[in-house]
Amino acid sequence: MARITVIIPVYNRPEEVVELLDSLTMQALKSEVEVIVVDDGSVKRCEAEVEPFKSQLDLKYIYQDNQGPGRARNNGAVYATGEYLVFLDSDCVLPSDYLKMTIDHLDRQPFDCFGGPDKAHQFFSSIQKAISYSMTSLFTTGGIRGGKKKMDKFYPRSFNLGVRKTVFDKIGGFSDMRYGEDVDFSMRVVENGYTVGLIDDTFVYHKRRNTFKSFFKQVFSSGTARIELASRHKGALKLVHLLPALFVIGIPVSIALGIWVHWAFALCLPLWVALLVVDAYFETNSVKVSLLSAVSGLIQITGYGLGFLTALWHKIFSRDKKYVAFRNTFYK
Repeated sequence: MARITVIIPVYNRPEEVVELLDSLTMQALKSEVEVIVVDDGSVKRCEAEVEPFKSQLDLKYIYQDNQGPGRARNNGAVYATGEYLVFLDSDCVLPSDYLKMTIDHLDRQPFDCFGGPDKAHQFFSSIQKAISYSMTSLFTTGGIRGGKKKMDKFYPRSFNLGVRKTVFDKIGGFSDMRYGEDVDFSMRVVENGYTVGLIDDTFVYHKRRNTFKSFFKQVFSSGTARIELASRHKGALKLVHLLPALFVIGIPVSIALGIWVHWAFALCLPLWVALLVVDAYFETNSVKVSLLSAVSGLIQITGYGLGFLTALWHKIFSRDKKYVAFRNTFYK
């Protein structure tokens, strides 16, 4: 039995799957691992790209009708034989010691569910680096996605999430949530009394979105999902999740106060942007990336806040109690 089964859902991203599989072939302990690629109804199927790797990896390719990444992961788990399941997004690339670090840590401290952080590779585009900064910075997300400094409990995310297969089966895998299904999964693991932990050293290089437009849709959807998570899990809504919505409300208020009361109120947004740019520069050592981080940071926090407020409005004032953003353009 393979010690670990890596499950990769993919939709219309054959080139990315090649990069991820290539990084898996370079792992020191690849013989300990089986890999399952689940093609979620892609128009651009990746079967031909996957085939050459079958000589280097214990690899299965599964095709299903389009059902979303949660169900694609569940389908992959049906075929898994590993003691642990590790879920990776198709736009990730692994450092060469990823599997060894993971297995070594589990030998010392066998979590029931675990996750690691994500980083930007030096060869990523400047926009990808800026987006990566925005999604991991304490200034924009509170560090809740895997940083050592964070404002909320760590819940593993599906771009880099591992779980015992027995635990996965007992809690029923991923739910039918369109967005936020990975956080919902991690919360159910915690609520059922299983151990969850962050493994700092098992990071992945995560490309994320490559345009600001697609990034806005991603974070807007995450904001809407927070309302659904709050309705499913008692205590799931924390102060850190309210901050983007307060930011969205507070900025126009501060500008109005700057116009009608005192000009100093209007400095709130410029000061926040300046602090973010300085922090991004020290993090990335690039003027270009730090300036782009000002754009991606504003998109991240306002997009999430607008999504949160939109879903809250639908839940309280409309009949659409389970509002889902971009229902017909999930992957676009």
